[in-house]
Amino acid sequence: MVPQSIPQSIQPQPCTDPDCRGQHVPAERVALAMSLCSERGVRLTELRRQILELLWESGRPTGAYELIEALRLRDSRSVGPPTVYRALEFLMSQGLVSKIESRNAYVPCAHPERRHDCLFFICSDCGASAELEDLRVEQLLAEDAAVLGYRVTRRVVEVDGTCASCIAAGTT
Repeated sequence: MVPQSIPQSIQPQPCTDPDCRGQHVPAERVALAMSLCSERGVRLTELRRQILELLWESGRPTGAYELIEALRLRDSRSVGPPTVYRALEFLMSQGLVSKIESRNAYVPCAHPERRHDCLFFICSDCGASAELEDLRVEQLLAEDAAVLGYRVTRRVVEVDGTCASCIAAGTT
């Protein structure tokens, strides 16, 4: 369990995904990450592992400075922003983490075993995010790019709205 001194924004949140089947449990997800890194011949260092765990525990997009504070409170570990950003870059390069551009925050990838582009739905009320892979959107973007003569090198699709939990709770 994460100590109470860790900021509320990155304390563990209950999973609201009915299809989750325990995938949000950091130990299971970190074990998968370690296995994938080993298969790829790269190292999941202690700091990278801790950052990945914090992202899974958070349950919402988390910024680098929040991660720095959480590391300090968890282990009395003093880590500077460049170190955390390098760790996040590594995690993104391995498909273990995605960046939510509109929030300048990071979330763990739900399917790190395969490389894919995702859509992100972000709750404006509670900050939770959901990752979705939709091939129809991919196809539409590819067709539109072709019509315009574009070669897409990077794409970001983020949708702000209100999640089902917040709608049900009447917070909106």
